[in-house]
Amino acid sequence: MIPCLFSVSYAGLWGQAALSVPDFLRKAKQLGYPAVMLMAKRPHLSPLDASDEMQARWKETLAETGVRCAVLGAYTDFSGAGAAEVPHLEMQIAYVESVARLAQALGANIVRVFTAYENAAAPLAAVWNRTVVALRECCDRAAAFGVTIAIQNHHDVAVHSDVLLELLGDIDRPNCKVGFDAWSPALRGEDLFESARRLAPHAVCTTNADYVRLPRYRYQPELVNYVPAAPDWIRAVPFGDGFIDYRAFFAGLQAGGFDGVATFEMCSPLRRGGSLENLDRCAARYLDWMRKNGFVCS
Repeated sequence: MIPCLFSVSYAGLWGQAALSVPDFLRKAKQLGYPAVMLMAKRPHLSPLDASDEMQARWKETLAETGVRCAVLGAYTDFSGAGAAEVPHLEMQIAYVESVARLAQALGANIVRVFTAYENAAAPLAAVWNRTVVALRECCDRAAAFGVTIAIQNHHDVAVHSDVLLELLGDIDRPNCKVGFDAWSPALRGEDLFESARRLAPHAVCTTNADYVRLPRYRYQPELVNYVPAAPDWIRAVPFGDGFIDYRAFFAGLQAGGFDGVATFEMCSPLRRGGSLENLDRCAARYLDWMRKNGFVCS
């Protein structure tokens, strides 16, 4: 597997330290990462800001550091929620196409996307069909740039591994693959080894972070007692300190033949805070864990 660091980790979105794209690339190099995943929105790689001058600056820093841009992370929701007269799906398809064009310019061949959140105002079948149609067009447009669309199992639609395979079948495009992560199936109780093994033949990348479950309770003064509150609070922790069985997950990916990009991300509030020192420590921890457990070459 190719270890990779996601720039969202250093974007400042959860109050953590923020780095520019060039500074992030230098940070990845300093930490020992051979590849990066770049966030395709502000403050990092928004297509709106990708002028020829900015692209030249990014490519110059990639060449300077020797770090490869492996994946661009697009942010999508194909639910179609909102006013019917607004072309939400068209805007997102255009966005994904522009990200695919940018990926080609930077040497990346994968654009990660999400599916859709369920929309209480629309039947699930309608949301499903919109998602399928939109992702087909995204794939067709991305193919012109030699780019694969990787669906991450994150949003409501097709979040279960069985349903994700169903979605891939409906989309039916050769450049539609999976960006499979362990966080969602672990929270929902799927067997991590088996899910990873089954999805591995369809996967081109995986995005990884570790978490602890923190129980919640609400005080009931009339009972002088507490009642459990659901669900648990989930908090990001250094890799290997959480509840997710990543040894089983990566073993399942390997058993299924996966040898793609394995990305570390810090995309929520993190134990011990968002200082640059803590971010660096956690990013280095992931790389060390992966090497010690034999999932990447030293």
